[in-house]
Amino acid sequence: MLENIDVILFRPKYPENIGSVARACLNMGCGQIVLVEPWNWDYDKALPLATHHAAHLLDNIRIHPSLAEALAPYSFTYGTTARTGGWRKAIQTPEEAAPRIVEQRNSGGSVAIVFGPEDKGLTNEETDLCNQLLTIPTTDNLTSLNLSQAVMVVLYECFKKSLTRPFKVAGYPKERYITSEERELLFNQLRETLIEIDFLKPDNPDYFMLPMKRFFNRVNPRVNEYNLLMGLCRQMKRIVGIAKGRQG
Repeated sequence: MLENIDVILFRPKYPENIGSVARACLNMGCGQIVLVEPWNWDYDKALPLATHHAAHLLDNIRIHPSLAEALAPYSFTYGTTARTGGWRKAIQTPEEAAPRIVEQRNSGGSVAIVFGPEDKGLTNEETDLCNQLLTIPTTDNLTSLNLSQAVMVVLYECFKKSLTRPFKVAGYPKERYITSEERELLFNQLRETLIEIDFLKPDNPDYFMLPMKRFFNRVNPRVNEYNLLMGLCRQMKRIVGIAKGRQG
């Protein structure tokens, strides 16, 4: 989904974090991870966090000695930062930047998204190498995210904008809404059941059923819910019948 949108990790400290980033990239369809001056790169430590599904991303990692060299082949580069003061102006959120990133990719450009070290982030000199800066909004008392979390947030926004049609969860089709006839059968069954369990008085049950009718008209039950309620009423009436038989 995110071909030609690469993740660049500048001086990552922990190989386990790189493994978690690989898993995030796999989920969002990002096919390339680039490391710049990794402090302690260890494939075997990264693999358990990546899982075997993302092992190919670790196998294909590119490593560069400098950020300038890593960014050289890209048409568009985005640096991430938690610091937004000073000269760092015109910073976009991932949601704001994602349409442009996807458009640039679709038009044939190659895009790099740069994430800094876990403890310090990118310096002014490093962000100066990027065309645009991104920041992920957080609450006032939290100014940064775990590395893989930050990667996931940015890639997720790009993933959403890259979809050619709205995403729909696969699964069983929704049941139809019940008909007016089924609604009346349900009301009658409920009324009889509530009378049986002495919740409604038999002298004027329709009046006290009005709130129940308003509730179900507002909820608009579907067929599976209708079947569930009808079955529940039948079971309650059966239990009441057994109890009355014992008392007799």
